[in-house]
Amino acid sequence: MPLVDDLATFAAGLPKFGSLLALDISKRRIGFAGTDMTRLLATPVETWQRRRFADDLRQIDHHVRVREAVALVVGFPLNADGSFGPRAQAVKDTAKAIDAALGLPIWLEDERWSTVEATDRGGGDAMAACVVLEDALRALEGLTGM
Repeated sequence: MPLVDDLATFAAGLPKFGSLLALDISKRRIGFAGTDMTRLLATPVETWQRRRFADDLRQIDHHVRVREAVALVVGFPLNADGSFGPRAQAVKDTAKAIDAALGLPIWLEDERWSTVEATDRGGGDAMAACVVLEDALRALEGLTGM
């Protein structure tokens, strides 16, 4: 399943158990967060200094394998008014490249306010990924009762 445009379709494609891995992608870093196998708890994992895409992809694949992730949630940096800008396009292009390499379902979760909340919690990119993941879990719960 490729990059998914509809949250209900994303939810329908998820197995009952298996962790989700979240990515907060910027030009310089990738923040990682993950869930447990039952998707009840999201935790920050690490922040990775971006290098070449092949190196970034190996790191993402490593976390997918270690956490036994069944899907990815990628923070989608829409503009404050909800419009689509250059940062959103760059993240979408990166998500498409990750999909082409790994073939996991990917959901782009609106991250407009995640940085503020992550900062309030005293964290950086990994905490921002955690906030994005928690937002996605709440949205999924609203759809499926997960």
